[in-house]
Amino acid sequence: MVLSSKTSLRVRYSETDQMGIVYHANYLVWFEVGRSELFRELNLPYTQFEEQGLGLAVIEASCRYRKPARYDDELVIITEMDQISSRAAKFSYRVYREEILLAEGKTVHVFINKEGRPADVRKYEIWPRLEPILKKQT
Repeated sequence: MVLSSKTSLRVRYSETDQMGIVYHANYLVWFEVGRSELFRELNLPYTQFEEQGLGLAVIEASCRYRKPARYDDELVIITEMDQISSRAAKFSYRVYREEILLAEGKTVHVFINKEGRPADVRKYEIWPRLEPILKKQT
C-alpha cells in the first residue's frame, strides 16, 4: 500500500527567475512541503521527531523537469511514501498544473540522531506510532 498526500500551492514571484519561470531548486523545496504535509496527515509532524532528537536527513534527491511552472500557477504536489523502515524512508513526487505533469522526483532519507549519526527509530518513543505505517506497506 502506498501512502500519499496532495498539497496545493500557488507559485510566488520570488520563486521565479527573470523569465518568469520557476527556478529549478524550488521544486526540491516543494517536495519538502509535500513530505511535511504527508507526515502531518499521518498525525506525525516533523516536530514530534525533532522533540525526540530525531531528524530525517536527505541522502539522495532527483528531479526530472518536464514543463515549466510560472508565476501565479496553481500547482498540486502529489507526495507518496514509497518505503519506510526503522532507518530510512523513500518518497516520490509529482508536480501538476491542472492535469499537466510539470516535474517528478524522488528523495531518500535516513533517520539521524542529535549528533547527526544514523539512528534506529525502534529505540525511540515515536516507534509505536510509526510501526502501523510500516505494516500498511505490505
